[in-house]
Amino acid sequence: MIHLLLAVIYVSFISLGLPDSLLGAAWPSIYQGFGVPVSYSGVIFCIISVGTVLSSLQSDRMTRRFGAGGVTAISVAMTAAALFGFSVSSSFWAMCLWAIPYGLGAGSVDAALNNYVALHFASRHMSWLHCMWGVGATAGPYIMGIALSMGQGWNMGYRYIGIIQVVLTAVLVFSLPLWKGRKSTTENLQNAEMEQLLENASEKADTTAEKALSLREILKIAGAKEVMLCFFCYCALETTAGLWASSYLTLVRQVPAQTAASFASLFYIGITVGRGVCGFLTLKLSDDQMIRLGFAVLGVGIAALLLPGAQVFALAGLVLVGLGCAP
Repeated sequence: MIHLLLAVIYVSFISLGLPDSLLGAAWPSIYQGFGVPVSYSGVIFCIISVGTVLSSLQSDRMTRRFGAGGVTAISVAMTAAALFGFSVSSSFWAMCLWAIPYGLGAGSVDAALNNYVALHFASRHMSWLHCMWGVGATAGPYIMGIALSMGQGWNMGYRYIGIIQVVLTAVLVFSLPLWKGRKSTTENLQNAEMEQLLENASEKADTTAEKALSLREILKIAGAKEVMLCFFCYCALETTAGLWASSYLTLVRQVPAQTAASFASLFYIGITVGRGVCGFLTLKLSDDQMIRLGFAVLGVGIAALLLPGAQVFALAGLVLVGLGCAP
């Protein structure tokens, strides 16, 4: 049953990645119809980010109350509702409104699943988990590009992803017994390494299981502030590349909007492939070495994006930036 649960967790992260790349891919086709500046995409994304932050801060309490499986199912359902809201939006302000439940849903599931995998599985599974996010994030712009190239409009691109999210919500609801029976099945695991990891995680968790930590208590944990600062910088880079890649290709590199929507997936392809490989590299390299390797590849990718001339430099740069984000 452990393998089935792991598969469900992977599918959950695919669902988390699917809508994350849609706004950036579709924006060149959206903003002109709404009659707003191209920069207004950042307003929608900021609303999503605020919702993500707020729900992430409550994730520990929500997980203790509803369980990781329950939080995941509820969050994906909220995201599905928000996507259908996006698909029927006829104004910029309507999209801003639907960005609220989308952000609230995304934050809880992200934090809950990351915490669950960190406690119960080896580090390679964390890399592969985020590889699954990349699978979803790569498929999102591709699906949006198909909708645009078929003349169905960006609304249908959101609707297609919304339908997929509804199916994934049903899968998560039916999988809830797997999450609830998680502790009772630990002793029956055949994988000795997994059993030991679970044992260690349980011992660590027991000391703080009585109550959820406050933000002030979290900040007192050694290294927490530094990790948060580094992750802030990483998220800024990843968000910038994901949100503006399509607009950059359209406005600066003169790529047609429907083609740019698909090309934007190159960034996420880089992340997906990189994280898949990183799952194996973690067996040989330390965390510090992995992070330094990522920074080096990021530098090369950014330099390629800045090179003038042929479109191939920009496309290669997007792939390399994605690869650099992977570790």
